Amino acid sequence: MKALNYIQSKLMVLFIPVIMILLSSAAPVYTNVEDEQVIRLGIIPLTDCAPIVMAKELGLFKKYGVNVEVSKEASWANVRDKILTGELDGAHCLFSMPLSVYTGVGGKAGAEMKIAMILNNNGQAITLSKEFCGKVGFKQTNKVAPVVANKLKADKEVTFAMTFPGGTHDIWLRYWLAAAGVSQKTSKIITIPPPQMVANMKVGNMDGYCVGEPWNGMAVKQGIGFTEISSQDIWKHHPEKALVVNKKFSETRREDLKNVMKAILEACKWLDNRANRKKAAEVIGRIPYVNAPADVIEARLLGDYNLGCDQGTEIYTDDYMLFHREGETNFPRKSHAIWFMAQFLRFDYLQEAPDYKAIADKLILQDLYIEVAKSMNIKIPTDDMKPFTLQLDKVTFDPANPGEYVKLAKK
Repeated sequence: MKALNYIQSKLMVLFIPVIMILLSSAAPVYTNVEDEQVIRLGIIPLTDCAPIVMAKELGLFKKYGVNVEVSKEASWANVRDKILTGELDGAHCLFSMPLSVYTGVGGKAGAEMKIAMILNNNGQAITLSKEFCGKVGFKQTNKVAPVVANKLKADKEVTFAMTFPGGTHDIWLRYWLAAAGVSQKTSKIITIPPPQMVANMKVGNMDGYCVGEPWNGMAVKQGIGFTEISSQDIWKHHPEKALVVNKKFSETRREDLKNVMKAILEACKWLDNRANRKKAAEVIGRIPYVNAPADVIEARLLGDYNLGCDQGTEIYTDDYMLFHREGETNFPRKSHAIWFMAQFLRFDYLQEAPDYKAIADKLILQDLYIEVAKSMNIKIPTDDMKPFTLQLDKVTFDPANPGEYVKLAKK
């Protein structure tokens, strides 16, 4: 018996390490508490991802006690899907994307993505191919229709690109085409991810596109296109990108979201100091972020626009890309959401009017933003739900009566 026990004990000594290795390889891997608290924020390679990137690079997320991982994404559709599934807790996102998705224009109707705050105003543009050079100049919107008509007469399909159906770039493009008198029924409008715009124009896949920087400046730098109009020439200080978050995240990790917003708001203030924009351009131009030349990013961040096509330079003094404006930028206005939804109806994305106010109330976390802004002594604007006028066509929009606006716009 002693001999048997001795043999068993020796076998256990031999096999216990093997058993432990097998068990460890078969067991599920559990992350520690710190890993579980990671907040994943997505970005698209565009200059206006700067608030999230700089909040990370300046250590502001850490300052406010949140562990944020920044993830570069391939397309807006990818961002949409990852926010809805929770793979991303939030993202640098087109302001109108949650509205587009909820109404069924750009996703499954009824799917909720929450708008926490606005990241920037201005700074997008419409680029035309060099084929238009000499025929249409900067802000010469009245000359666009005849050139398009001549191309159509020559049996050439006219194609424009934007980045997401119902997204901000899509609406700037359609609004500009309407103001130019170009029928959107005779022009083809396609969807291309922002970083792919320049390459697609280079091989002749489109005649023009609407996108954020630096991809308009890059078209000029590479000599393949020119800036016809900037988005601030369409609507000065328009909402552009927003911090958009997963619904469950906004409900279950409210304090974490508030701290994320505080860090981003501080980054927005930092970015609006012009002395910091050179550094910002260098940082966001790196491969993990925008992956574009810092000089192109910096020039347009400073409002210095080389227009291309021998048109010289346009200097924007108070309406280049802005990130804070003493709180005027970051406040998410429900009236702006109503304007975008009215465009969905105007441009036949929707066949009947959505419940404008109910959707704006559901998707915009305005009360949360006000709470965060007050805690940081940031001014709360008082102009929400008041009429406003767009620069391009001088049309005034009354958010209290979007139906009348659509009726007149469709005439």
